[in-house]
Amino acid sequence: MNTSHTTTLTILGAGRLGKTLARVLHAHKAVTIADILNRSQSSAQQAAHFIGAGRPVDAFEQLTPATVFLLAVPDDQIALCSTQLAASGLAGPGTVVLHCSGALDSGILQAVVATGAAVASIHPIRSFADPQSVAASFAGTCCGVEGDAEAMALLTPMLTRIGARLIPLRAESKTLYHAAAVFASNYLVSVLSVAQQAYVAAGIPAEVALELLTPLARETAENVFRLGPASALTGPIARGDTATVARQLQAVQQWDQAYGNLYEQLAAATTRLAASR
Repeated sequence: MNTSHTTTLTILGAGRLGKTLARVLHAHKAVTIADILNRSQSSAQQAAHFIGAGRPVDAFEQLTPATVFLLAVPDDQIALCSTQLAASGLAGPGTVVLHCSGALDSGILQAVVATGAAVASIHPIRSFADPQSVAASFAGTCCGVEGDAEAMALLTPMLTRIGARLIPLRAESKTLYHAAAVFASNYLVSVLSVAQQAYVAAGIPAEVALELLTPLARETAENVFRLGPASALTGPIARGDTATVARQLQAVQQWDQAYGNLYEQLAAATTRLAASR
């Protein structure tokens, strides 16, 4: 397949991720943007404006043929979207269909596989809260990828052209792979929220608590990335101060039993990490 600008790309679900990826691909002339299908014509028009190209549509019946169909819809809509695309007659030999789920592999696209289309998944490991910023700094972004050989033959040079760093994945490991990202991002936010709440329970104003957390969280994260988790570990468990850990556990349990259970589980995980040193 041709991976130049003659490769046409249609986006189904041009939300924050979909429109960002399309904008970067368009800016690097890696593809020609074809159709943009969103739930409404207005949201498709907004996506086209952000991307700088594309024909806004709001129904499968309005789609035209394309080389690549990017399904950037929520995980629970991917299989349905694949079925609708297969029924449209647009998927088949010579086309590639890919989705952007971190948790699901390309096997979810069986409906279009049955038409002869090649399939893959691509998961850019970024937070897309600010599409403008991600688009401007996309070069070097790690992208977890897996799929069949035909799809990867097209996607590899296309994604390399926009500066993506491709991380090959095993299809059967996608869920665990995505759980790792949840630990690193979502659960990190949750742990920091608990820390802020504990400070507040200890009598410190919420805004001051965030000020206290800022250098701790930033410096700790930087140490993990620079030294590795085991070497970055400090605190009572790292120095073997079990008495302090026991007092803290009791204090947290008295404050909030559920958070006390969380503290206990994190202490166990931290003990394992300390032992690895």
